[in-house]
Amino acid sequence: MSHIQREPVHAGEFLLSEGAGQISREVINVAAGAALMPGQVLGLVTATGFFAPYNPVATNGSEDAACILFGPLGESDVTRRARAVVRLAEVSEAHLTGLDPTAEQALAERFIIVR
Repeated sequence: MSHIQREPVHAGEFLLSEGAGQISREVINVAAGAALMPGQVLGLVTATGFFAPYNPVATNGSEDAACILFGPLGESDVTRRARAVVRLAEVSEAHLTGLDPTAEQALAERFIIVR
C-alpha cells in the first residue's frame, strides 16, 4: 500500500504578485497560540496590538481581516515575530486559510486582491 504525501504550503506560495521590492510586507507580532501556515488570514486584536487568525464571529478586532501571514509559525505560548503581506498584492484564493467574502472585501480595501 502506498501513502500519499502532501507538500506543505511554502512561505509566500500564495503570492501571485506584489509591489516592487518588499513594499507589500511588514514585520508583525502574532499572538501566542497554535501553529499557523503561510496564507493564514489575520486580524489585529485591538487590546493587545497583536495579530491573530481572522475570526468573523470575534469581537476583539480579529473579526476584521488585516493581512496574510507570509511564512509558517510554530505553536507558541509567547508572542511571535512574523512577516505578513499587508498591502499591494495579488494572492491565490486556493492557498489562503480563513478567507470568507467579508475578509476578501476587507483585504481589497488594503489593496490585497484575491484571484
